[in-house]
Amino acid sequence: MTEPESYLGSFDTEPGYLDWAAFGPLSPAVRAEAQVDAEILGTGRRAGIDLVMEHEREATSLLAELMGAPADQVVLQPSTSIGLMHALYGITGGIIVSRAEFPSLTVTATRAEAALGTARVQWIEPEHGFVTPDAVRAALTDETSAVAVSLVDFRTGYRADLSALRDVIGDRLLIVDAIQGFGIVQADYAAADVVCGNGYKWLRAGRGTGFARFSERAVERIAPVLSGFQGIDGGLPIDAVPPPSLSARAFRASGADPLAASRLATALREVTDASVAVIEEELAARTADVMYFADRYDIPVLTPREPERRAGIVALAPGPHGTAPLAASLANHGLTVTARGGTVRVSPHVGTAGDTLRLFGDALAEFASTRAW
Repeated sequence: MTEPESYLGSFDTEPGYLDWAAFGPLSPAVRAEAQVDAEILGTGRRAGIDLVMEHEREATSLLAELMGAPADQVVLQPSTSIGLMHALYGITGGIIVSRAEFPSLTVTATRAEAALGTARVQWIEPEHGFVTPDAVRAALTDETSAVAVSLVDFRTGYRADLSALRDVIGDRLLIVDAIQGFGIVQADYAAADVVCGNGYKWLRAGRGTGFARFSERAVERIAPVLSGFQGIDGGLPIDAVPPPSLSARAFRASGADPLAASRLATALREVTDASVAVIEEELAARTADVMYFADRYDIPVLTPREPERRAGIVALAPGPHGTAPLAASLANHGLTVTARGGTVRVSPHVGTAGDTLRLFGDALAEFASTRAW
């Protein structure tokens, strides 16, 4: 069995799960590794503790490989939001953010502006919520220091073009919330200065598995406002308060959770062994299947049709009076999705099998048969 085949065969969720954009049930390998490491940490043996602690270095190395970055630019974080707080709280100048972004960006940017007064949020309201290069270009001013954007929009599934955004913003900082695309689509992470993510969705690693990458330019321009005692060079700072590190290490508050690092490292190994390119191709087929059924039953789709502009999210817009009935039909057929704000977000993974898609088609057929035109 090839590595991609092994990866595809590792999905053991019950039929009907189409909510990977909300939470990714842990993979068998992650569950097994977590149990083993928990037992090792229970022995009290120094060799065992050191072995588990080594997972932080492993996870950091694998993240760097996937982002094409040096390992010393990557630091583990408790969550995506914490990584973004490190980035946004330390910026001076204007930060372009779409009002339609996920709260990890909108709330953090607003709090940063209110708390320190060094940053100013430059709100944009792009059409459909798509943060396109043209939308950003129109909003740029001399005050703009950074652009903050989701790699994949949580509402519509639109995938941002990081390369094109870099071309538009020039030497300004590009800060990316990558949680909805990391590990499932190939992206030009080198175009970004800060990339933050978490393994509890598509990577199937569970909560607490956040991470962030800070480029050299980011380290130079972003003040390490939330830097803690782990954010220095050298050992434990006893009887002294050294300055923050001059590397990405500065953007750490405390030590990483070794069990979270273990889960993340295991999940990342699965992804690298299977290859992101293969995962992206398979996932594009699954989202196309979802779109096929939506089209068959005349349910509008907000997500871009081009594979390069989407990832794993397909947003259905059945209309103001259709969202609740559609969500009910899906639930009645044993399907798990997210219904919010007049849309139904369907998010399959590469392991979503035919039985789940058949349930999905049956649910849409029932909804369509009872819909009042």
